[in-house]
Amino acid sequence: MATPTDYTGTGLTGADRDAAVALTALFKSYGLESLAPAIINFIKQGFSADTISVMLTDTPEYKKRFAANEVRLKAGLPVLSPAEYLSTESAYRDVMKQAGVPSGFYDQPSDFEAWLGNDVSPSEIKTRVDSATEMVNSLDKNTLDQFRQFYSTGDIIAFALDQKRAAPLVGKAFEASKVAGAAKAQGLQVDKATAEGLAGQGVNRQQAQQGFSFIASEQQNVNKLADISGASQLTQSDLVNEVFYNDAATAERRNKLASQERGRFGGSSGVGNNSLSSSTGGL
Repeated sequence: MATPTDYTGTGLTGADRDAAVALTALFKSYGLESLAPAIINFIKQGFSADTISVMLTDTPEYKKRFAANEVRLKAGLPVLSPAEYLSTESAYRDVMKQAGVPSGFYDQPSDFEAWLGNDVSPSEIKTRVDSATEMVNSLDKNTLDQFRQFYSTGDIIAFALDQKRAAPLVGKAFEASKVAGAAKAQGLQVDKATAEGLAGQGVNRQQAQQGFSFIASEQQNVNKLADISGASQLTQSDLVNEVFYNDAATAERRNKLASQERGRFGGSSGVGNNSLSSSTGGL
């Protein structure tokens, strides 16, 4: 049996065969070579090339390929011609390629439907990509190290390019990296969930620096007192909860250890003179 693009055995000759060849080539350029059998069938029914072109726009395959036009129509935007649609997709791909986005990421027609449907220009997409790149490059070493540990370049570009998620998620990713970077600068490690949780609470770089500086300086001393008292040690997570989340239970445990120390030596201990929250500016 002949393949759709092999017209031997289709019964088409002369002008009909030429029309089939031209229409099949045109729709193949749209990624719609699957419509070749329909083209041949329409020609056999006597329809002209122009009529067939219009009829094919009503097929499920065509509507799926140019799905953004339905969105544009409902939004009151002009429908793009196939040439305009494909040209815009090509411009999007060029932006992705220049940004070093890996193959398979934002390069399929379905990836571009939302942008096309919302009339997002390639220049706007380039602005988003450039902004994301600039943000990455502006990070200090500790923050950049944590960013690379928690997120991929693909993550941040995806965040920047998603119209609905761009602002909150880009901010969340960078702020979480700054929080973790501040911890790393004090010789501490926090996981992604902790960093994102603190960033979500509005903890900025300066607050993180103050808080983790206090935790780094106090944790060892507090746990020495715990060992002397036979009490359980306070973990880094415990102190994070007290410093950043005002955890009363941890504060009570720490203050109790400090009181026991003062009782043993009849004076004040270096640990517990001030609460963690006051030492970190009310974090």
